[in-house]
Amino acid sequence: MNILCAYNANIDSINHIDGQELSRMLEESTEFQDKFQEKLVNPPGSISSKSDFFAGLLLCMRDGTGAEWLIHDKEVFEWLKKTFLNDSLMRMGGNMGIMANVLSELGASKVVPNVASLSKLQASFFSQKAIFHPYDGKLYNSKEIGAILPANNNRPELIHFVFDFKKGDTVNFSGDIISVPRENRFIATYDLLNFQLHLNEHFRDYSMKNTAEMDGAIISGFHMLQEDEEGSEKNDYKLKLDTSLKQLQSWKEARKDLYIHVEFGHFSSGKIASYAFSILSPIVDRIGMNEDELAMLASINGMDPKPILAMDSVAIAESAIKLCSDFGLCRMLVHTREFALSVSCRTDDDPEKTINAMDFGAGCAAAFACSGKLTDRGELLTIASNIPKSEFGKAASSKLAKHIEEEWKCSNTCGIHMSYLVTIVPTRICDDPVSTVGLGDTISSAIFLRELELKS
Repeated sequence: MNILCAYNANIDSINHIDGQELSRMLEESTEFQDKFQEKLVNPPGSISSKSDFFAGLLLCMRDGTGAEWLIHDKEVFEWLKKTFLNDSLMRMGGNMGIMANVLSELGASKVVPNVASLSKLQASFFSQKAIFHPYDGKLYNSKEIGAILPANNNRPELIHFVFDFKKGDTVNFSGDIISVPRENRFIATYDLLNFQLHLNEHFRDYSMKNTAEMDGAIISGFHMLQEDEEGSEKNDYKLKLDTSLKQLQSWKEARKDLYIHVEFGHFSSGKIASYAFSILSPIVDRIGMNEDELAMLASINGMDPKPILAMDSVAIAESAIKLCSDFGLCRMLVHTREFALSVSCRTDDDPEKTINAMDFGAGCAAAFACSGKLTDRGELLTIASNIPKSEFGKAASSKLAKHIEEEWKCSNTCGIHMSYLVTIVPTRICDDPVSTVGLGDTISSAIFLRELELKS
């Protein structure tokens, strides 16, 4: 399978924040103490100060949720580098970068990524199996591209800070104890290029000339767009989205059966999320998201987000179907910690192929969570076979089966509901994950690859 990947790749700095150390930092931060309650009640949603960073991290730890907040102040970014970088684990980051590596390691033939800042360090984090970088009219694998890039090509290193936390971690702040209910992560991002959906000129030229030989495209990074400054009438985020849409349309014109999956991401702006979803839906083949991202879209469009956040499988299916129907999207994939759920307007889709792909993706994600690395797909699936399926996911599947209007006989729950084909599979749960970073990207890209294989 030959696959184009855009837009966002960066370097992740992975940190497991120790509860005692965080408690000490909070006690020393008088600025944060003064604004603690206010920012927990009214989260800023982005980072313009150290207190904003602490608020975002504590909120995620308190609720066991994941989020990505964008940094607007370079001084905060420099403080994070000084405070956390040396003791962190650096690896590939960015939805697209992670998905490109998953596709390469799991057996794709050729994976061609857009890299906003292609440095030697960034190249070193790409898979060497099937990743090929366009450069000056030629394709180079990840090892080759690192050798020909100049030592200093004036490209910034795009480093995102990822803070993992685990169930049971505790933080003490002014006598209040926060206990983490489940593992997750908080990401603090300062990235001027990916914020702009920056397109590498070498990738742009290659994709335009070679779309006809590609089987699919997996796209992400729209969630990094920012609202225009107050009083501005430029609508920059709309221009960037419209430019991206024209590119996707040009690919479709070059190859009508090019299968395009968009991974939605966690938007800091509901307005941008709504606009992105509305313009992408009629063009792309599928949009993938987690329950938090679905809840945001549902709330914007007048639906109750609470049952979605509670991972009610019926509410998730019906919200996904309504959004698809209202905006002209044919397929949506919702991946949660406990189950993966697909809805499709194409009731002639083969549900067993969808179930096969979702089972494959869930297995790969679980094996990655337990091992912390991507290996040969056979080895991953062997690891996955020893990881139990989610009991919550099994119950969610049974609940959905009782509510769908026309249940079909499948290896997992499937059938017709609200005129859409619905399928659901439980995920596999690793009790002691090495990392939770990139699990959504892993399951989505693995499902995408397996679907392409089954379609061919």
